[in-house]
Amino acid sequence: MSHADHAEAGRPDQAKACAHGHAGHEHAHGKTAKHDHAAHGHDHKGHDHAGHAHHHADAGCCGSTVTTLAAPIRLPQSEAVGSDVRTAIRIMQMDCPTEEALIRKKFSRMPYVRSMDFNLMQRVLTVVHAPDALESILAALRSLDFTPEMADAGPNGSPATAAAAPAKPWWPLALAGVAAVGSEAAGWLGAPAWMAAGLAVVAILSCGLTTYKKGWLAIRNGNLNINALMSIAVTGALVLRQWPEAAMVMVLFTIAELIEAKSLDRARNAIQGLMQLTPEQASVQQPDGSWQATDLKAIALGAVVRVKPGERIALDGEIVAGRSSVDQAPITGESLPVDKTVGNAVFAGTINLAGSFDYRVTAAASNTTLARIIHAVEEAQGTKAPTQRFVDQFARVYTPIVFAVALAVAIVPPLLFSGAWHEWVYKALVMLVIACPCALVISTPVTIVSGLAAAARKGILIKGGAYLEQGRKLRRLALDKTGTLTHGKPVQTELAILADVDGTRCRSLAASLAGRSDHPVSMAIAAAAKTDGVANVTVDAFEALAGRGVRGKIDGLSYWLGNHRLVEELGRCSASLEARLDALERQGKTVVMLVDAERVLALFAVADTVKETSRAAIAELQRLGVATTMLTGDNPHTAAAIAQQVGIDEARGDQLPEDKLNAVAQWSTEGATVGMVGDGINDAPALARADIGFAMGAMGTDTAIETADVALMDDDLRKIPSFIRLSKATHAVLVQNIALALGIKSVFLVLTVMGLGTMWMAVFADVGASLLVVANGLRLLRK
Repeated sequence: MSHADHAEAGRPDQAKACAHGHAGHEHAHGKTAKHDHAAHGHDHKGHDHAGHAHHHADAGCCGSTVTTLAAPIRLPQSEAVGSDVRTAIRIMQMDCPTEEALIRKKFSRMPYVRSMDFNLMQRVLTVVHAPDALESILAALRSLDFTPEMADAGPNGSPATAAAAPAKPWWPLALAGVAAVGSEAAGWLGAPAWMAAGLAVVAILSCGLTTYKKGWLAIRNGNLNINALMSIAVTGALVLRQWPEAAMVMVLFTIAELIEAKSLDRARNAIQGLMQLTPEQASVQQPDGSWQATDLKAIALGAVVRVKPGERIALDGEIVAGRSSVDQAPITGESLPVDKTVGNAVFAGTINLAGSFDYRVTAAASNTTLARIIHAVEEAQGTKAPTQRFVDQFARVYTPIVFAVALAVAIVPPLLFSGAWHEWVYKALVMLVIACPCALVISTPVTIVSGLAAAARKGILIKGGAYLEQGRKLRRLALDKTGTLTHGKPVQTELAILADVDGTRCRSLAASLAGRSDHPVSMAIAAAAKTDGVANVTVDAFEALAGRGVRGKIDGLSYWLGNHRLVEELGRCSASLEARLDALERQGKTVVMLVDAERVLALFAVADTVKETSRAAIAELQRLGVATTMLTGDNPHTAAAIAQQVGIDEARGDQLPEDKLNAVAQWSTEGATVGMVGDGINDAPALARADIGFAMGAMGTDTAIETADVALMDDDLRKIPSFIRLSKATHAVLVQNIALALGIKSVFLVLTVMGLGTMWMAVFADVGASLLVVANGLRLLRK
């Protein structure tokens, strides 16, 4: 049977902005953009999310440090975009805006490069280029001393060029440290100047050659990254014969960058915990009935897998033998285990607690619910939130401005005011070290990624940083009733025969019509008839009537099964029937009627039960200042009764899909940030129009995970207040990090101009600020 809140058979692909399988892409998720992305719905199934360890000797901002990315984002295969090709390339040395600027400048002179998108957190560059230009692009990257990695053509999607480079030995850095300390000691003890100079040179050569190499590449290409700035500053200090300071600054810079790289990897690998939730093998039944441990990738659909007590479930499936309790918290975040028996679905990554059971595999390792969650979070990491876009734009002008100021500090006072060249050039060198915007730029993606990962661990799948930021602004939330506020499994509570017709015949007619619909009310009527042994009859010319009911022909006669609105449209209403309907609807019951060509034959009352979590969720939302409205296709009396039970501010009944869309659109035009909660398949227009669309119970539902802005992996509405609180916490950390990064640099710039700043301070100002913002952003992982 077809009511308004379940009228849509499926949610159209264009209902939501669909993220590409290219992490470097950044899409506009504005209201208009959310309606026209059907063309972008690429198939991500079959990708391997396991990730591989890659060790690289150089890592962008980290100078000569060794960086390990334990779980890199899966690179998609190249694909055609019109007459061009889109290719994702991993560059392990790229994690700062200065590397991005270096590549942009290089590629801007290449006419066959159409566009570029950068994901600095995952170090992925996505290029749209002419079909025959890939080798030239890779050669250009290598000329910048980058090592590009491509997606493998093999089934596992691992990078073809991701050969592990040996980790650099630790002793050169240790030698540099000893030499730098020796140079300091020589200066303090009044040793000959050549001794302090020699030890300083040893220190710089031991740990600074990579920094100089990268700095020279940057300068040659007209860019000023941290390596270029450090190279200029250290060289200037040597020219000024500040031997101990030059050595110690380079050593401190290298050590601090190593620590920063480790901290950043923690943020990059925030999703790694999900990747490790599934075992590498599972016990699979063989044709002879025996059981054999088999690698997950070799397990075919339909295979039967056995799970022992305490084991993690390896693949999605359906239980065929046995029963147990399963801890689904790794995916849903729910605290209580769920009882499972034959016919129930189980999901990869969840934990079998007590019993043992066999299940039939329903999804390959690359297409389980867990794999889709991981893929969605990976893509969300690649999209830029509004704050991140602002910071990136700010960083593009920040470094040139500071460099110009440093140049002025070095030249203007000695030329115009008879200042000492030594003093003012030194101040300028200190300012150069402070000029790198890495701390500022790193602060936003680390915070966003930490928030996304924290949400995923709680069973809240957020499809992009834009929604994570926007959640704190949510002021009005529209909720579907069936399956959202209620359990969505109503039962038939009353039956009344209203005409001189055999009761069993009426039930048979109604059950036959209801059996052709998947609406919960219809299912309740059909289930009650089946329980009582009422037989179905053949229905011809069946038709669903959106928001009203269904109709069909039985034995050549037309019958309708539908709600109050349908009966009114058919002209079958009467005063006595209205009174009867009103009494039942005031009790919160949904009433449908069986109608023939002349009269109403019978009415069926169906009641749904409210979830306990709904009451708590609505109360929390109201405490957070969010107004709630229920939009349902049920009659206004039922809507009011349910709303009163859960404490909802406003209830609107008799809502067709277009009515729900109009309500959401009206609130949006009034300036409110509007959310819509549904089951991810129905209510497509309203979910698409809302600023944030929440899909309920998305676990195991392809459509919900693919199309929702925020997918709640179980049916617990309390996750929405949790999402809002996480959004507020994320925003607070973003503000703190931006203030920290800019504040620390501003303080040291002022100290330098006043003559109180030193190169040591500059290094701590640059790298220390980076460490602070990374550590602050990672706090969200504990929320």
